[in-house]
Parts: sequence; C-alpha cells; structure tokens
Amino acid sequence: IREAQEEAMKGENVKAENLRRLIKPIFEFHLDGTRCFENRVCFPLFCGLRDLVMHESHKSKYFIRPGSDKMYQDLKPLYWWPNMKAYIATYVSKCLTCTKVKVEHQKPSGLLQQPEIPVWK
Repeated sequence: IREAQEEAMKGENVKAENLRRLIKPIFEFHLDGTRCFENRVCFPLFCGLRDLVMHESHKSKYFIRPGSDKMYQDLKPLYWWPNMKAYIATYVSKCLTCTKVKVEHQKPSGLLQQPEIPVWK
C-alpha cells in the first residue's frame, strides 16, 4: 500500500489521480507509513488495490454479495479514495451474478389475467 501511495504522489501521477487539491494538508501518516484521510487508508488508482478490495468485499464466501449501499457503508470506515461511492456503484452494477439474481421490484405491465381453470374428467 505504501509503495502504491508513494507512486501516486509523484508529480506526473498526481494529475492522473486528480488529487491536485488533496496533496499534503489533508493526508495524515500512520506509524507504519501509510497515508490516511480522516483515519481511513487512502488507496491510489495505481497497482489495482481498489479493485482487489472491491473484489474481496463483494465476492467473499462470507458475505451474500452486498449491494452498492451496503458495500459502501462497510468500506467507508476503513478506506478512502476519490469518488468512492460512484466507483462502488459501478462495480456492483457490472457484477453478472448480481444482475442475474436481481428481482425487479416493478408491477407487471397490463391487467392481470384470470388463469384458466382445468376441468377434471
């Protein structure tokens, strides 16, 4: 994590990360050297750490594939990155298993039809 954070704070990567306004005054450093924002570990865009955390928290064997709101509330106390909520919503919306199992909460279109009553012989 530290190596990825150091790489993200290099001059050419700050612009790519869109962190220009967030450079030094807001970040804190923990004793192990990780950069934090409001006591939450800051994950840079580089090295795929965000995707790894998203994969582990969404597809874990111990969880039942949380939706974007639940997943955001679970990750929010521990981690931070710019546009975190939108990133999580996009990740969950692209999950094929979730889209297959999702129940539509809409009324069926049209009027209800009376089922045909079978005749016993």
